[in-house]
Amino acid sequence: MTTLKDVAQHVGVSISTVSRVVNNEATRSVNPETRRKIWDAVAELGYQPNKWARQLVKGGQTAPSVATRVGCIVAVTQNKYNHPYFSGILEGIEKGLVDNGYELSYIQTGEDLRNPALLHRILHENPADGLILVEGLDAPLYDTLRKSVKYLVGVDVSDPGIPRVTYDRVQAAKAAVQHLLAQGHRRIAFIGGPGLSQDMEKEKRYRGYREALREAGLEAPAEWMLNSQWDVETSYRLTKELLQNGKERPTAIFAASDMMAISAMRAANECGLHIPDDIAFVGIDNIELSAYSSPPLTTIHIPKFEIGVIAAKMLIDYIHGRYPIPVKISVPFELKIRQSSQADAKA
Repeated sequence: MTTLKDVAQHVGVSISTVSRVVNNEATRSVNPETRRKIWDAVAELGYQPNKWARQLVKGGQTAPSVATRVGCIVAVTQNKYNHPYFSGILEGIEKGLVDNGYELSYIQTGEDLRNPALLHRILHENPADGLILVEGLDAPLYDTLRKSVKYLVGVDVSDPGIPRVTYDRVQAAKAAVQHLLAQGHRRIAFIGGPGLSQDMEKEKRYRGYREALREAGLEAPAEWMLNSQWDVETSYRLTKELLQNGKERPTAIFAASDMMAISAMRAANECGLHIPDDIAFVGIDNIELSAYSSPPLTTIHIPKFEIGVIAAKMLIDYIHGRYPIPVKISVPFELKIRQSSQADAKA
């Protein structure tokens, strides 16, 4: 069955752009040429919009009594929508819904919902029966969604009052740093960003990094804590500044995402350092690109697609009353050792 993702890949645009066009959303413009290409791809690939809407048009049938419309809110800004971490989760969500007879009606970002007209439309004019929230939203927006939508499921959200699927970010970060410690590194820097609180001390991957060092009896200088605000370009720039400041440099860097790790590796290469002999790197996510960076990046594998599938199935079960209480499912992670941290590792 053709999905929104198939259409998006065929045209070369984001899933959210395809969603806006096929659902006739007017809240954010799509240029006419792109709109034409999307509709051409829909016809060519045989993408089928909401099946119950089609049946109503064709034969006046009524939709089933169970919910069929599911929306998704992703806590990233629009210009970063195609992030390889989130796209894996979204692919799993769509697959999990389609396989169970549901449809992903729309995908919006937290930034999109700053538009009052769009927020009103999706909550009141054309509401979904359930929502999947991918990572945390600011408190006022989350409160609005919680009050307006009966069924909410979260991916990596902190609210124990809704069903959620997650992984242990503290332990995943500790595993990454412990691997570097096992390689003999004692001077380990950190690249990451804060969460919604904007307090780095509360960010779970940073906490895991600090816990691993402290358990080894180590502390890192404050200038080795690089707050990139989750921005790839900032990660590159701050790493270059750190490695060129003339002070004692770290022998290893743990980055809280693969994208930041890969940009930091480029900075190290441009500074004339050899990886991993002069400086080692470990990331988190195991995005597809991490196996093809130069050298291949050691990382913590997060089962992104499976997280999405579980979240979709969890929402369906929640809608059907199969959960008497909100449940939490924590998925396992796995260390993938490659050449960025261990010279003799297999790519």
